[in-house]
Amino acid sequence: MAPPLRLKHRGLGEPGVFLVWGPLMIGGTYYITTGAFAPWVLVASLPYAMLVTAVLMGKHIDKLDADSAKGIRTLPVILGRERATFLTQELLVGFFVFVVLLVLTGTLGVWTLLSLLAVPKLGQVLRVLSRPPPPEPPPGYPLWPLWYVAWAFLVTRRAGGLFVLGLLANALYPVHLR
Repeated sequence: MAPPLRLKHRGLGEPGVFLVWGPLMIGGTYYITTGAFAPWVLVASLPYAMLVTAVLMGKHIDKLDADSAKGIRTLPVILGRERATFLTQELLVGFFVFVVLLVLTGTLGVWTLLSLLAVPKLGQVLRVLSRPPPPEPPPGYPLWPLWYVAWAFLVTRRAGGLFVLGLLANALYPVHLR
């Protein structure tokens, strides 16, 4: 019996989460439900995968020093704090860009644009991700020493919830640009 492949120790945990929470889970559910493979479903799963991966990246940025000391080579350990933070920001921005592009191409219904209501929160979070964490927790902050993951989750919770609401609205009252 072979030992488990520790994806987290090889910088493959984050890409693995992206694939599992996006194309595999959503595409697989679609396939099992309909019995058909549809490439558009895989593409439409990417915004959700971006959000989930951004949260994991935030967590691993928070734990970068500890993981590095233990020899755990998460993607943030491999990339370094600055590039990992930039990638996290790009994943969050990419969610919104991808949703708009998918609506413009007719892949997703216009109701998924409800997720754009989370853009103000995105701006706030991008500013926080552009700075180092504070040296000590703000008063009443419950998750210390985790910092970036909490901020990434704020965007993910709002944008993801609005995205799912948009998908539901489109299932009930479909409106597509094409």
